[in-house]
Amino acid sequence: MVEWKRRIVGDRNNSVDRDAVAAWLGARADITPPLRLTTIAGGRSNLTYDVQDADGRRFVLRRPPLHGVLSSAHDMERESRIISALADSAVPVPAVIGFEPDEAVIGAPFFVMRFVPGEVLRSGSDVEAHLDVSSRATTGENVIDVLVELHRVDPLAVGLGDLVRRSPYLSRQLRRWHGQLVQSRTRELPVLDAVHARLAAGRPPEPEAVIVHGDYRLDNLIVDPTNGRVAAVLDWELTTVGDPRMDLATLLAYWSAADEALTALPDPPTLLPGFPHRERLLQRYGQLTGRDLDAMPYFMAFAYWRLACILEGVYSRYRAGAYGTHSAGFDQVGERVEMLGERALELIGAG
Repeated sequence: MVEWKRRIVGDRNNSVDRDAVAAWLGARADITPPLRLTTIAGGRSNLTYDVQDADGRRFVLRRPPLHGVLSSAHDMERESRIISALADSAVPVPAVIGFEPDEAVIGAPFFVMRFVPGEVLRSGSDVEAHLDVSSRATTGENVIDVLVELHRVDPLAVGLGDLVRRSPYLSRQLRRWHGQLVQSRTRELPVLDAVHARLAAGRPPEPEAVIVHGDYRLDNLIVDPTNGRVAAVLDWELTTVGDPRMDLATLLAYWSAADEALTALPDPPTLLPGFPHRERLLQRYGQLTGRDLDAMPYFMAFAYWRLACILEGVYSRYRAGAYGTHSAGFDQVGERVEMLGERALELIGAG
């Protein structure tokens, strides 16, 4: 999901019982207590903890938010099962230690994965600190290669057939994100309404459905700084079976270029020298898959509109005072929502 920052923010153990985690994990992995749990900040999505034992072994624990769990996006069993299903595929994912459905252990369902070393490249400063210029082209190419491998996985063969839906993928996505916009709306946004109407009226034919990550972008990947390759794909909360072009469009919408005035989010890492332009990524995906990408303007418009819907929810919560003293920069989100809507309208056509 959309997050402004991802960083380790210090020991914050009031939401997780360390002793309970140690007892649970000790029955499933070799650990040396005591454990240290450190929150990995990420905004409004599932809570993630860096778990380290006395000998330096590291794991990652995921649990739902403390409040406001409303959607399947916070379903721990579902996310852990998807990651486990991909363990033997060509898609790099963390190894899942186990899932715990019993809320009595730490107050909520959770799952634990092995820690994957590497860097999450969220900002330009992250890239400058961890990835040299010569490795950035490799990163761009490998990001596409991993996406191609994901879209080659047969959901039935890996036990994810239950993700297949009878209703058209794009119709489901339109309902989901328009519903979120309606719920969070505190002002008139005619541009988003116009884009929604055009997206609904102009749905292209859908190809055979594949596993779709749902939020595939650079900052949901762990990159190995020694070679620039993807070490793991993270955050499978929105995964479903659907149109692969939506994943590609999501990636490209966030993959900002230096020759454009509007960026999806502040300080995009891909503006730095060395990263391939999004047109090169699009070309590589087409060459590797042979898929028809003529309808990509539609999917790019959808990706920008979806991001605008998400950010409008952020802006609405900001206006309601939900972020308290941690609201620096959120006043600019409202303007970005409208700019993203205008960009989507340009792509899909204003007529």
